[in-house]
Amino acid sequence: MTRQEATHTQRTPLNRDRVLRAAVALADATGIDALSMRRLAQELDVVPMALYKHVANKEELLDGMVDTVVGEIDPPAAGPDWQRVVRGRILSARRVLLRHPWAARVIESRTGPTPAVLSYLDSMAGSFRDGGLSADLTHHVMHAMGSRLLGFSQELFDTSGPSGPQDPGLAARYPHIAELAATAAHDGGSTVGGGCDDQFEFEFALDLLLNGFESLRRQGWTSARKGIAGTGGGG
Repeated sequence: MTRQEATHTQRTPLNRDRVLRAAVALADATGIDALSMRRLAQELDVVPMALYKHVANKEELLDGMVDTVVGEIDPPAAGPDWQRVVRGRILSARRVLLRHPWAARVIESRTGPTPAVLSYLDSMAGSFRDGGLSADLTHHVMHAMGSRLLGFSQELFDTSGPSGPQDPGLAARYPHIAELAATAAHDGGSTVGGGCDDQFEFEFALDLLLNGFESLRRQGWTSARKGIAGTGGGG
């Protein structure tokens, strides 16, 4: 047997899982914008056409990468405290996205939820229902949580640069923004997707939401009361 034949025999067979994991690793190392089918084929030491046996195109590759990443989120913990269960799962999702900083943008770019995302969201809805929230309240809770269910939030503006108005004239015109900027102390290394979505801000909003949902559950909240001032909206 020649050296070339021996190398071919020892080479790990290409399959969909290996393709997706290699794509995730490549995006982690080089960024999602540098990912291409040709570059991925080079990493796997195959011709580009070999990839198309496992993923039909770049979009299907990205869908599979999302599912691979979401598959790293911890399963729900056992226990009767639904807030602790949900909080722990969401913070696990956040840790996963911090390991894969490109993933939030790719998740947002999908035209619909991938199978793993659907399974995760179904499981999260189940945790709310197991905690005693009605199907009606759970529906509105899922809307209110939005991307936080997957461990990231969308900021109004990208505040990853210098915070607040730097020009004294702007500070005079927008005094409250300047005041808030002066008090900000964000963890610059923990941002998911740009902006000031750091760990403290994320957990602050998460706990605020979870406590609010529990309060509504205890009140027996229903969307049938949404016409009453202060009791909620539609969805």
